Amino acid sequence: MKVDAKDVAVEFHDLTVSYDKKPVLWNIDMTLPKGALIGIIGPNGAGKSTLIKSAMGLLPLSSGYVRIFDKALDDVRRWVSYVPQRETVDWDFPTSVLDVVLMGRYARLGLLARPKKEDKEIAMNCLQKVGMEAYSKRQISQLSGGQQQRVFLARALAQEADLYFMDEPFAGVDAATESAILEVLQELTAQGKTVIVVHHDLQSAAEFFDWIILLNMRLIASGPIDQVFTNEYLQEAYGGKLTVLSEVSELIKKRRLPSREKY
Repeated sequence: MKVDAKDVAVEFHDLTVSYDKKPVLWNIDMTLPKGALIGIIGPNGAGKSTLIKSAMGLLPLSSGYVRIFDKALDDVRRWVSYVPQRETVDWDFPTSVLDVVLMGRYARLGLLARPKKEDKEIAMNCLQKVGMEAYSKRQISQLSGGQQQRVFLARALAQEADLYFMDEPFAGVDAATESAILEVLQELTAQGKTVIVVHHDLQSAAEFFDWIILLNMRLIASGPIDQVFTNEYLQEAYGGKLTVLSEVSELIKKRRLPSREKY
């Protein structure tokens, strides 16, 4: 589904990404709206993480381009935040929780600048938002997986970005952490921020997101959840591997989501 030009946060135009000359994403062409909580859904190997890594300039493009707020990434990088998968991070690096969150301020400060009192106050406020202020002096390696995920979210919040890319932020966390993360993401979009999340669980996706991107190496559909989260599109994305279609359909019916007029 196309978005009005003035409301576009991210544009993917004819994007193809390959690993070792083997395409992982084919001709992705879509626009994503500002101020939405957007879920990227699809089977394993569908290219979900590749999509956001390509948008963040972490992977070379075989063809096409990505524009953010109608600009090249380098022109808006300080306004874009990225939360990688927890499994990809070296958690043994000797640093405190507060120092990790302060890293989110470097986009504004510059790498060589020292954080000021105001930056530390912002970092502590972000830790408070995710329920981790009591752990500020703890070594990051001493935390549980869910606690580490909260700290990474606090680091992203400290950047005070307008667009957030998050790669599986709900993976492997307990129910309390999942609820805390979701509350923060909903608060961000209520402030007009755009949050784009790689997600693997269809049933919670039906409850979490305003807008859904369905991928399976190519774009199956992108649009408001009530238009895209249908049996037809889900079957096309997952094929015979999908066994929870009926349950997901029930969740959608219970939500009875209206389409947002701005989309």
